[in-house]
Amino acid sequence: MRRLATWWFGPALTVEDRLFRWLAVLRFLVLADAVVLNAYRADNFTRPWLGLLCVLVMLAWTPLTSWLFTAPHRRTLPLLGLDLALAVALILVSPAVKGEGFSATVPGFWVIGALMAWAVHYRWLGGLLAGAALAAADLVVRQHVTQANAGNVFLLVLGGLIVGSMAESLHRMADERDRAQRAAVVAAERARLARAVHDGVLQVLGLVQRRGGELGGDGAALARLAGEQEAALRTLIREQDSVAAPDGGLVDLAAALVHLGARPRVEVVTSGRVELPAPAAAELVAVVGACLDNVAQHAGPDACAWVLLEAYADRVAVSVRDDGPGIPPGRLERAEADGRLGVAHSIRGRMADLGGSASVTTGPDGTEWELSLPL
Repeated sequence: MRRLATWWFGPALTVEDRLFRWLAVLRFLVLADAVVLNAYRADNFTRPWLGLLCVLVMLAWTPLTSWLFTAPHRRTLPLLGLDLALAVALILVSPAVKGEGFSATVPGFWVIGALMAWAVHYRWLGGLLAGAALAAADLVVRQHVTQANAGNVFLLVLGGLIVGSMAESLHRMADERDRAQRAAVVAAERARLARAVHDGVLQVLGLVQRRGGELGGDGAALARLAGEQEAALRTLIREQDSVAAPDGGLVDLAAALVHLGARPRVEVVTSGRVELPAPAAAELVAVVGACLDNVAQHAGPDACAWVLLEAYADRVAVSVRDDGPGIPPGRLERAEADGRLGVAHSIRGRMADLGGSASVTTGPDGTEWELSLPL
């Protein structure tokens, strides 16, 4: 029983997975109702063989579709369409089975399975369309529409709409819960990291910066480097606040890039809020950081860098320019040939993975990287 409960209510299931599993239970319940009622009213059939065929179809389709819908990749429009088409067909064939002036259709409440499947998967719009299709089929086969018939088709349409709306609300609530849980985990890890860094690394860097300045000479240079690393480390911690976001969420790329301006001799200019999916924004910030690392490593200690963010209708463009001596001709090609793939992987490779591009222009007045990411 415990294994069965774990399989049924497993934590890895999404909201839609859970709803389809409960829908499988509902399908078997309405199947039992349809079989019992058709057996009880078998004397009303003008074509008993056709009625038996309809019941056999329901008996075969119910377990099959319940199994097919357990896998998310099989919940496609063709299968859902076939499920709904079969329910409509059984309604339309009811006059041939029972003759004119019949009261209840052959499938009866069995058609609710297809209605709920559309509502769960396609939300309120799917429930509304499926309910309308089933209601239209039910009205078409009636010679006279009674108050009870009108009430039934109204409930079909309304039920599909309500169930679809509830499914959509459950999905939104689950997404909000997941975002809150991930945000809590990120905040807790950030606090732990900040305490560890503050109590250890930042204290040591601050001590080196103070004592090195007192020593002068090489000690002063060491103090300057310690100060730069302390600022970079504090910036790295702050960057988590803007870049770390739930999967599929949006973050402000401009705010994330502004934090890079805390690096020595780096100026960041943005054009307002630019929202991107969190993974893409994090990668783009990492690419810009790699460009700035190259400036600090190769352009000289006094080189300055400028980061410019521009948003267009179809793309986001980031340029990283420095006033260093430029990259010697053939240096990038030789580095890649020698197996040193910093530029190829950290910059061009990352942009290619995002579906964007990275180009470099260099000369005696400096180097400029142009990063372009299509929207």
